Formats: sequence, C-alpha cells, structure tokens
Amino acid sequence: MELRDRHIRSFVLRQGRVSAAQQRSLDTLMPRFGISYAAQLLDLDTSFGRAAPKILEIGFGMGEPTAHIARHHPQNDYLALEVHPPGVGSLLKQIDEQGLGNIRIIQHDAVEVIRDMLQDESLDGVHIFFPDPWHKARHNKRRLIQAPFVAQLVKKIKTGGYIHVATDWQDYAEQVLAVLSAEPALKNSATDYAEKPAYRPLTKFENRGLKLGHGVWDLVFQKI
Repeated sequence: MELRDRHIRSFVLRQGRVSAAQQRSLDTLMPRFGISYAAQLLDLDTSFGRAAPKILEIGFGMGEPTAHIARHHPQNDYLALEVHPPGVGSLLKQIDEQGLGNIRIIQHDAVEVIRDMLQDESLDGVHIFFPDPWHKARHNKRRLIQAPFVAQLVKKIKTGGYIHVATDWQDYAEQVLAVLSAEPALKNSATDYAEKPAYRPLTKFENRGLKLGHGVWDLVFQKI
C-alpha cells in the first residue's frame, strides 16, 4: 500500500500485558468467536448464524460494557472491534463465562473493517463509547470521529439506524456534535446532547469521574 493511501490511525498499539487467562481465551476462543480481517465483504447473518439486528461496537476496551449490553439484549447481535490483545482476551473470557452467543470480535483497525468488510445498509446501530480523545491539540487529527469517517460509516447503517457516541472530553463532544450535525444523512435525536440511553452501562471509571464532578456527553443520531 502506498503511503498516500494510508489513513491516520486513531490508535497506537501499546504493549499491554496479557494475563494468562486472557491469553488462554485468545488461544481457545478466538477461533470460535473471532472473525479474521479480510478485504472482502462479510455476510453478518452467516457470521452469527441467524438474522437479527446488528450493532457495531468500535473500540470496546476491556469489554465489560459490550458484554453487559449483549447479555441484556439477546435479541441483537454485536460485532465488536478492538485492536489491543488484553481487551480482546478479556471480552472473550466474559463471553465464555456468561455464555454469550451474540458477540463476534474482529481484532483490527475499525476504519479498514468498515471500508473493506461491511456491506452498505447492514447495520442497525453503531456504538462508539469513550474513543481516545487525543486531547493535545497537535494530536486532534488522530481522533476517530472526523467527517470522512462518518460519511463512510453512515453508508453501512440502515435507514432508521443510529450512531451513539459517548465521551468524557468536552471539546471532543463538541467536535463530535459538529461533525455528526454536518452529515446530511443524520438527524440528532436530541437538542445537542442526549440523555444517557438506558442500555449503556456506567463503567467504574465513568462512575468515579461523575462522583468527582466530571462530565459525560452522549450523542445519539439517527440515519434518515
């Protein structure tokens, strides 16, 4: 791939420690619940073994919210994307312990997965919870939520589907609001920021921040 064709990545691969349990899950469960990246379109119903609403989760961290949501919404299927091995191993372990059959994981760059693997109008929703804020001004260009990315993502969402972004950085929330509001295929479900939807659980870090008076901003836009 030529340099000019490469996009600016919204993540840096860190050499995080993978625990023995996480590695065991990676070794034994990824063949069952993982989908390998390939530059070809994916049939999501085939991947999950059923026809059901499909929700894309981008950057699931250690996977607790993803597992929580999937457990409480068994009628939906969740395609979860993450690049960091400890997080992938953690979510696989939760899938096994909680008997979750409605999650599949792709360990790869979300931009490339969306571009190369997802069919147009194949998603019912997209969750992007607490993406890396890249809070230094010179790093803002690395933020995931940019107009070209949103334009590409919107193509993959069915009419009536939604994008839900949550962040605890106010200036990133303002950027997300501006970018999503400028996308003609999207309509804000609220005036500016939305109430936290009931399906999104509070993480321990978010709860700690709220107790310290830190803000959290949810944005929910619908494809029209």
